[in-house]
Amino acid sequence: MSRAQQITVLGATGSIGLSTLDVIARHPERYQVFALTGHSRMAELQALCVRHCPRFAVVADEAAAVALQAELKETGLATEVLFGVQGLCEVAAHADVDAVMAAIVGAAGLAPTLAAVEAGKKVLLANKEALVMSGALFMQAVKRSGAVLLPIDSEHNAIFQCLPGDYARGLQPVGVRRILLTASGGPFREMPLEQLAQVTPAQACAHPNWSMGRKISVDSASMLNKGLELIEACWLFNATPAQVEVVVHPQSVIHSLVDYIDGSVLAQLGNPDMRTPIAHALAWPQRIESGVAPLDLFAIARLDFQAPDEQRFPCLRLAREAAQASGTAPAMLNAANEVAVAAFLEGRLRFTEIASMIEHVLQTEPAQAASSLEVVLAADTRARQLAEQWLSRR
Repeated sequence: MSRAQQITVLGATGSIGLSTLDVIARHPERYQVFALTGHSRMAELQALCVRHCPRFAVVADEAAAVALQAELKETGLATEVLFGVQGLCEVAAHADVDAVMAAIVGAAGLAPTLAAVEAGKKVLLANKEALVMSGALFMQAVKRSGAVLLPIDSEHNAIFQCLPGDYARGLQPVGVRRILLTASGGPFREMPLEQLAQVTPAQACAHPNWSMGRKISVDSASMLNKGLELIEACWLFNATPAQVEVVVHPQSVIHSLVDYIDGSVLAQLGNPDMRTPIAHALAWPQRIESGVAPLDLFAIARLDFQAPDEQRFPCLRLAREAAQASGTAPAMLNAANEVAVAAFLEGRLRFTEIASMIEHVLQTEPAQAASSLEVVLAADTRARQLAEQWLSRR
């Protein structure tokens, strides 16, 4: 390689961002950090800037930008600090950037991820909400710009690896019957149903296999995260909701599977460590060392599978219904869930009421055709309003 690839990491202080920086640091001859962004963890972002020396850093607002700029100046760094959505979009679409890790959680990641796509970048997509909210518009932008879209979620990355080569070349996959999307089942897979209403945020965030942020950990516990992944898989792999089957696999060793019409089922296995899909996407179509330990099948000894219980996990049913409704329904599902999870983490909502809030929003506001980004964002805003109203009345 003639020069190191310039990488922007959107959401650098989160778990995906930190894992990305770990992989990048293992290959300084291949990758260089161009920009780092963070929302609220300013001390962590400052430390990352000192370590990785990016050209740009981006924070939430002007006051935080001024403070961080002053602190970095004292260290002798030439890093320029930007702020807000405009700053995020600038570092995502900058002419000198080769690849963008899109790891901002939630709807806030949509604008900069789209900016990277429209600029024709190599986009490493960890922000599933971007596709959930604006799937058709997003994929149209990918096709129009020539951007390279590589999934980072372990499940979607596994599917990508198991699909035939024609998919990676931008062609329709041939001979695929089903996509089998695996799920661990989270911390409440076997908890008695009558106890679910009393679970605490600490319990919901204690995932048995993965180390993740609080919001995505709650989504995993409710299996709404798997529902969002189902919607994302439909857009990524041009599949219908009926072609994507969720399989509970408690060990989280098989990350997903692809079922072919000839009876073959291809699976991607590995230890539950996000550095594997990150390294795969960074180097694709090559392979690089990720720092992940080799998989020890003898230590695992067994692999279990079961069908998901939609009585236990009603959020999965709601997500599938939103996928089938299409249009703005997935955006409303996502928005209502973001409000619900925030309320649960603040102690204002029971765990079992997350699904109740989402269902109320979806039943109250009919889905529309997602004809433009403005329509999608308006549906997102309306769903949040309805969710807050429901919360205030309960």
